[in-house]
This record gives sequence, structure tokens and C-alpha cells, in this order.
Amino acid sequence: MNRNLPLILKAGLLVGTLDITAALLNFYIQTGKNPTIVLKYIASAALGKTTAYESTLVILLGLLFHFIIAFAFTIFFAMIADRLWRWFKNTYLIAALYGIFIWMVMNLLVVPNSLAPKIPFTWQNSLLNGVILIICIGFPLSYLFFKNKQPNSFNN
Repeated sequence: MNRNLPLILKAGLLVGTLDITAALLNFYIQTGKNPTIVLKYIASAALGKTTAYESTLVILLGLLFHFIIAFAFTIFFAMIADRLWRWFKNTYLIAALYGIFIWMVMNLLVVPNSLAPKIPFTWQNSLLNGVILIICIGFPLSYLFFKNKQPNSFNN
């Protein structure tokens, strides 16, 4: 793991930034509302109702929590990357499977067991969120971790 530390740091920052940017843009496009609501929602997972807290603090905590989660998924990916490569040897498939895995963990385990307000399930939002996770986390992690596995490995 130590030899991967620079890669994990770079990858965690990249996927965290891509994912939150996509989430904020998606929220704004769909609702026309201030996208900081997304960061407040993330913070509410730990804080519950955020109205009792200063708004800027809640937004910053939401951003911090988001990056902690992004780094956790990046570290987990680094831990299982070699095994994933042995099983699948296809970066696109690994990217898709990991994006789906993240969606399942977040939507079936983390969010329901948090203090965040419940959001009604819709297939449209679920599919869109899954695609965002695949594109913003799965693909970058697969590319960064597997680009040197063999020549043109990302083209498998």
C-alpha cells in the first residue's frame, strides 16, 4: 500500500473532485437551486438537521465528508485492484462494476443508516447517479491503477 500512496492521493483527489462536481452540476441542472444544498445534505448524514449549525460550516463539513468517502473508496480500490485485474482483465468492466458497487454501498448501506433525510427512490435518479459514479470514479480509478498493467490495457 505504501508504494501506492502517491497514486492513492492523486486518485482520491481526482475522483472526489470529479464526483462532487458532477453531483453539484446535476443538482443545479435538475432543480435550478443552489448546489450547496448537496453539501449540506452530505453533512446531514452525520449532523442530522443542519439548521442548528452555521451554514458555511455545514457546507465545509459536507465537502470534507465527501472527500473522506471518496478516499475510502479509492483506498479500497487500491487494496483489491490486483485481484480485480486477475479476475476481469478489462478496465471498462472493472470501472462499471466498481461504480455499481459504490452506488450499492452508498444507497443501500450508508445513506439509509445515516441521519440524512430520506429521498424517495426513482429509477431515473438511481440510473443517473450510477452512471455518474461509473464515469467519475470507476473509469478514473481503473485508468490510473491499470494503465501500466500491459500495453494499451485501457483499450481491452
